[in-house]
Amino acid sequence: FHMDIAASIQKVTEDIMIKLVKSLKKEFNISNLCLAGGVALNCVANGKILKEKIFDNIWVQPAAGDAGGSLGAALALWHIEQDNPRKVDHNDSMQGSYLGPEYSQKEIEEQLDKAGAKYKIFKDQELIDKAVSDLSNEDAVGWFQGRMEFGPRALGGRSILGDPRSEKMQKNLNLKVKYRESFRPFAPSILREDLPEWFDTNIDSPYMLMVSNINEDKTIEMTDEQKKLFGIDKLNVKRSEIPAVTHVDYSARIQTVHKETNNKYFKLIKKFKEKTNCPILVNTSFNVRGEPIVNTPTDAFNCFMGTDLDKLVIGNCYLDKKKQNPKLKKDYTNEFELD
Repeated sequence: FHMDIAASIQKVTEDIMIKLVKSLKKEFNISNLCLAGGVALNCVANGKILKEKIFDNIWVQPAAGDAGGSLGAALALWHIEQDNPRKVDHNDSMQGSYLGPEYSQKEIEEQLDKAGAKYKIFKDQELIDKAVSDLSNEDAVGWFQGRMEFGPRALGGRSILGDPRSEKMQKNLNLKVKYRESFRPFAPSILREDLPEWFDTNIDSPYMLMVSNINEDKTIEMTDEQKKLFGIDKLNVKRSEIPAVTHVDYSARIQTVHKETNNKYFKLIKKFKEKTNCPILVNTSFNVRGEPIVNTPTDAFNCFMGTDLDKLVIGNCYLDKKKQNPKLKKDYTNEFELD
């Protein structure tokens, strides 16, 4: 019953959004659409607008909820009140949405030492090699690099990563790390140049705000028996080469990864592709259900010790769960109420 209500509200939302943008197109005859506001975080509806091919390009502000209103207010003052010229940057000026705080290697080490963490330090390339090796062994890896993301999506700055080819990754991350329902879908981070080979789209989605279907040649057709399954049972059916990021309707909420905005994350996925032939990682926000995303190295270590994350890569520090002091383990399981 709850599923029916949720599905119905979603359907009506999509219909209204499509009607609205069609009338905008008719009235102003513009080829580009910008969306903001909380409803613009509905990436399924955004994907449907994209599919309708009403506009050539769609851009959604990465912090499209209330928090992003601060940006709109500043821009309104700058352009409307003070009459400053508008400069259009082809890549957009959000710098990949990496607008939050960042920590130097020295600060990271100081915070980890204070927390009692055991870590090793590696140069960038070696660090990436180790992380790729862990990921391809189905480890869940906490990835804390550079500036924090602005907006509700983790975009490879404060992320938990996994191997999308793994059949158990979605379930494991949900139950062991996020302490939430096992059906929650995860997003694929994909190298921009590989997007059309895997998904039915060729439009940038750097902020994880578009849903698209996986290409048919990557899907696995369900048997008649499997089609009769319902709910969680149906979700647990392997339906593509990347089951951990393929939702029950063969869709995925995509993040395209660009060298220009997050070179370290780009290199990590590129190396993963070299090793596995798969240019995609599972990406979910670095936090426990009900808790905000980690911001400081101390937050990251606490979350690492309160979950079944296997490895933590933070700046150039590499942490293995097995090497940590077991007394520092935290019990998060009953800490937070369900959303």
